[in-house]
Amino acid sequence: MNIPGLKPTGGCGGGCASKDTSNMKGADMHRRDFLKSGAAMATVTLAPGVTLMAMGSGVAAAANPDTRWGLLIDAGKCPSDCSACVTACSNEHGWEDHGEPTDPQWIRKVTLKDRDTGRENSLPVMCQHCENPPCVDVCPTGASFKREDGIVLVDRHTCIGCRYCMMACPFKARSFVHHPVENQKVSTPRGNGTVEGCNMCVHKLDRGDGTTACVEACSATGNNAMIFGDMNDPESDISKALASYPSIELRSDLKLNLGVRYQNI
Repeated sequence: MNIPGLKPTGGCGGGCASKDTSNMKGADMHRRDFLKSGAAMATVTLAPGVTLMAMGSGVAAAANPDTRWGLLIDAGKCPSDCSACVTACSNEHGWEDHGEPTDPQWIRKVTLKDRDTGRENSLPVMCQHCENPPCVDVCPTGASFKREDGIVLVDRHTCIGCRYCMMACPFKARSFVHHPVENQKVSTPRGNGTVEGCNMCVHKLDRGDGTTACVEACSATGNNAMIFGDMNDPESDISKALASYPSIELRSDLKLNLGVRYQNI
């Protein structure tokens, strides 16, 4: 099967030039300390109720290290003409897809076709919340980071817009904000010149809602193609479903241990 937008990541392939870093260690540490302190202490207001602290240390501190949030998507229950999950995500976080190549896409519907049988599947693709996220590995400022509960996020206040994370992501799951952002959601700080993507509705989880906007919308349609929950809890619905039926990870060859799994592809 061909999965649109999914491709292997590339490295230096032995072609990277080496350089003497013996005198850079101190400078690097000072830079990191500065960035960390800036994210934790600055209080410049971006929108009513949204300050620089909103995506700083508080978000990471709320994570439970014993939890691994995950999403299971049953492609067999996902109609090709349904985009309720995409609409719900857009409404929840304040991004809009107008069909332009540079529009943000926190979640998108993808059609897979088996070349041999002609069988097609329609399924949503978003940030896969890798246990070993390539986006975090390449980020030069630490703006891309993974919480202890498995959620991969971008701190807009330390993101410099280099887009290395976009190039490293094998799932084409991040977007660059090309235009000024208006009418921001208080719960989801966004900013022109930064990178963004699915955050598993972290604001809803941290206030105790226990689910995501896309799952709520899918359930409301009656399709029930999405299950969200703690994959470390054997009594959770997602753990029981994963134990009962075969599931796959996209690009399993990369061995990233994804937080998003699929069935019936």
